Amino acid sequence: MRLLRTIFFTALALLILSISARSIFPQEKNSLLIVLNKNEANLAILDAATMKILGKVLVGDSPHEVVIAVDGKRAYVANYGAQTPGNSISIIDLVGRKEIKRIDTGGFLRPHGIVEMDGNIYFTSETSRTVARYNPAKDAIDWAMGTGQSATHMLVISTDKKRLFTANIASDTVTAINLGAPPNAQNITQIAVGKQPEAIDISPDGREVWVGLNAEGAIDIVDTATNKFKEKIKLGERPYRVEFTPDGKRVFATLPNTKEIVVLDAATRKEIKRMKLESVPLGLVFSPDGKTAFASVVQTDGVLKIDAEKYEVLGRAETGNAPDGLAWATVN
Repeated sequence: MRLLRTIFFTALALLILSISARSIFPQEKNSLLIVLNKNEANLAILDAATMKILGKVLVGDSPHEVVIAVDGKRAYVANYGAQTPGNSISIIDLVGRKEIKRIDTGGFLRPHGIVEMDGNIYFTSETSRTVARYNPAKDAIDWAMGTGQSATHMLVISTDKKRLFTANIASDTVTAINLGAPPNAQNITQIAVGKQPEAIDISPDGREVWVGLNAEGAIDIVDTATNKFKEKIKLGERPYRVEFTPDGKRVFATLPNTKEIVVLDAATRKEIKRMKLESVPLGLVFSPDGKTAFASVVQTDGVLKIDAEKYEVLGRAETGNAPDGLAWATVN
């Protein structure tokens, strides 16, 4: 009888622990963290809850940015290239953990910024000064629009799916492109911003685009209703990446030069917190509920798991050499 009671209460305790863990990490069930290791030319797949590496997949030379298909089962990797300009996008089966296709982007060299919309993959070609679209159903690049600007780098798409915004590092501009319209000059607007814009994100309500300025240590805010600059936030250091929290209330920016992550109130523009880190932060991504942030870091290389509400580092994983681009994937 005593043995049966012991078995019963042990099983009950394990059940309670399991239920508790699921309630604490509801967003992390069946969720993956995807990390690109530039110097290893591979993609690391991590369990988002435990930060354990589940596998690595070889991709093209010097992968910089990655986006996930809606079903969470495929990743698209922009192979930027190191010494030689890259011209490919790797399609990764995240379940089978293998590259299933490498798209030749032809003359669209140095693919970098990459986003998904309605099953299509939009990407920048830095060298070609272009934004192009890969259509998986057609297995073809079926749309492209030149920006006419230099070093077209990162991009975002508005939540209403009508406009795309891309930062042009060497032209000090953001290009706004009307989607679903013919690729001509009437559907392009050049927005003057500060020096060397790179990082870019759009608020969840679609009203503002925030652009990190490499040469000014600041963020410029663009009003999407007028397509004009409206405000500058001085940080004192270069913001490598700028990311809104999913609820749109805060903005995180990585500051490589000072090994910090700065958190801003999106409405008041006031600084909430500066997290001091031991490594140099680069990429950023949030869990869908916004409670957890992940940052790729170098010197020393790895990925940090961060409590995005308490601003505390919860864990770290060593993923490979020179981690940079990140993505969250929920496998349906």
